[in-house]
Amino acid sequence: MKLLLRWLLLAAALLFVAYVYDGVTLNGYQAALIAAFVIGLLNTFVKPLLVILTLPVTVITVGLFLFVINALMFWGAASLLDGFNVTGFKAALIGSVLYSILSYLINTAVDSLFYKK
Repeated sequence: MKLLLRWLLLAAALLFVAYVYDGVTLNGYQAALIAAFVIGLLNTFVKPLLVILTLPVTVITVGLFLFVINALMFWGAASLLDGFNVTGFKAALIGSVLYSILSYLINTAVDSLFYKK
């Protein structure tokens, strides 16, 4: 139940990012659901590998290179899907920052909702 709620809310967050920022477009809620799923898969399997491979650059830039990795994951998901479009790297960077903030808030809220003592 927790995973399903998180997935639905992250899809709604993607729709919000597309509504607020013109560089990101979605073709409906179904595309948002698929895009949230693909972003989650990329962040689970590909992002850790990229973080390890780019560790020297991340250390030199004091962690700021992680924004680039997040943008690449966001842009990569958009390039894999038809109903989810990002106009360029700048749009991917801004969209990924907005989506990351909303994702953090959603994860915190869902975790506190399902917290058991």
